[in-house]
Amino acid sequence: MNEDKQGTLRVGMVGYAFMGAAHSQAWRNAHRFFDLPLTPRMAALCGRDENRLRAAADQLGWESTETDWRALIDRDDVDLVDVCTPGDTHAEIAIAALEAGKHVLCEKPLANTVDEAVAMAAAARRAASSGVRSMVGFTYRRVPAIGLARRLVRDGRLGEIRQVRAQYLQDWLADPEAPLSWRLQKERAGSGALGDIGAHIIDLTQHITGDRIGSVTGMLQTFVTERPVPTESSGLSAVAGTERGEVTVDDAVAFLARFDGGAIGTFEATRMARGRKNAIRIEINGTQGSLAFDFEDMNVLHFFDATEPAETAGFRRIVVTEPEHPYVGAWWPPGHLLGYEHGFVHQVVDLVTAIGEGSDPLPSFADGLQVQRVLSAVQESADKQSWLEVTA
Repeated sequence: MNEDKQGTLRVGMVGYAFMGAAHSQAWRNAHRFFDLPLTPRMAALCGRDENRLRAAADQLGWESTETDWRALIDRDDVDLVDVCTPGDTHAEIAIAALEAGKHVLCEKPLANTVDEAVAMAAAARRAASSGVRSMVGFTYRRVPAIGLARRLVRDGRLGEIRQVRAQYLQDWLADPEAPLSWRLQKERAGSGALGDIGAHIIDLTQHITGDRIGSVTGMLQTFVTERPVPTESSGLSAVAGTERGEVTVDDAVAFLARFDGGAIGTFEATRMARGRKNAIRIEINGTQGSLAFDFEDMNVLHFFDATEPAETAGFRRIVVTEPEHPYVGAWWPPGHLLGYEHGFVHQVVDLVTAIGEGSDPLPSFADGLQVQRVLSAVQESADKQSWLEVTA
């Protein structure tokens, strides 16, 4: 892989909606706050609608546009392809980019099926032998409080992990008249709350604990089976029309899990929880302590140290804004809070640093495949109403 002679990493991105905007601000800003081995250059943005694409490129800061992702991959001035499209296109785009010698960042979940994820992970292994890097975008790993939680577990502050609780709660689909979108269509999204947001808490709990989910039993539910189809003129605002279309994915999922290390876990993901906008709640209990986190208070980590005297023991509220905390030293003085967008910047920092150092970034496509196997096992266990092993 040859980045250009000026020490820049020339990026081409496919997709420009919600995730595209979040990724764009990260590519714009990462080198302005962090010392990177390569400077990202936003070379080209790709999308199918030329008018909307041009407007998005102008707004988000991209130098040029392509309406065909194959043309984007063929460009000599693109070193890395950032895939921000619906899940049904991840495998085709990512594999083609890797085979063309381009680094790849791919949004989560890695694919819509295990077979697609297997092919992507295999392509990533082949590409890595030639120095081509790949990473899946589980961006919540880059929240400083999550980084601190992982560090505390790794350092043994919780002792042996016994129980894990994880929820991802949203309410943007609680209104039955909310318009139908690609996230509600199985052929494009793969699954509903399970893959869209459940994938995040699967990855986060495995990341923090350093352990993997070995078996699951779950249930899925679709509460609203039909929704209004957006009008053709609605654009990105997705205004509902009079026609109705079928919802073919789950609205909510709940499952139990056993980790390979012996811990048990409870997981819940829903896009129907009134009043919860983006509540990622994780609690981990060990023999020597506990951790609790809620993304709606994302700069805080709660830590209980069971080795302290009972007289003064209690959950400690840690405001994770000190320069000693993960990533925070590059930003603002203590107490000046970070937000949602900073995780995407940290993602770019880790990816570009790995590329510059010639190392493999994490989470890898192999990690994305493992999460995909958990998602598949949950779906199958719900269908069969039984416990299932997560295949290796």
